[in-house]
Amino acid sequence: MDARNDFDPQKATKRLLRETGTGALGTLLPDGAPYVSLATVATMPDGAPVLLLSKLARHTGNIARDTRVSLLLAAEYRAGDPLAGARVSIAGRIARTGDAAAKRRFLARHPSARGYAEFPDFGFFRIEIEGAHLVSGFGRIVDLAAAELLTPLAGAEALLAAEESAVDHMNEDHLDAIALYAGKLLGESGEGWRLASLDPEGCDLVRGERARRLPFPERVTSGDALRKTLVKMAHALRGSAENASR
Repeated sequence: MDARNDFDPQKATKRLLRETGTGALGTLLPDGAPYVSLATVATMPDGAPVLLLSKLARHTGNIARDTRVSLLLAAEYRAGDPLAGARVSIAGRIARTGDAAAKRRFLARHPSARGYAEFPDFGFFRIEIEGAHLVSGFGRIVDLAAAELLTPLAGAEALLAAEESAVDHMNEDHLDAIALYAGKLLGESGEGWRLASLDPEGCDLVRGERARRLPFPERVTSGDALRKTLVKMAHALRGSAENASR
């Protein structure tokens, strides 16, 4: 089968959104000229990018005048042609947010930011995606609408309310299961993986500044459904490991 027929631009872009921790933020200078800076990135439950910015930075002054931005996210660099890797350019508008989830999810993704996140000149900003342009290799260039990238949250209010406690519980009591997900489902090695965040479509595992996206087998909308899904995944993986050792 032609591997190109298996390419899913929507899934590829969603994975880039969830896994990429740094990006190039494009803003507009007072004269309309483009300005690009490096920024750390996390995501909200629906997949919208969230950034921690200082009002002393030039890009923050730029967006105070014009909220139009672009954000370039690229897959982790690997040896070879850097242009062979996937990257996505997101277009949208940015605004400061007081949503507690923005702070929690950003700091779970970037723990090193805790040292300055409380400084009075820093704030969290959410990008409202208007569209995206994905380049993922030869013949894999696709424009995507916002609705194709964002995770629907309707009906998942119970899950979102339980997210913080569920993440804490997994990290306190089930690091062995998280390591199993990372090793068996994501092909990662070594210990030290933690759960950073979750949403109806999956959860984000982190180790240091590295993140991996773990999709759920099916949409999850409540804390009880989440528990059942995670337990079922862990049991299946442990069962496979036991059978392989026989």
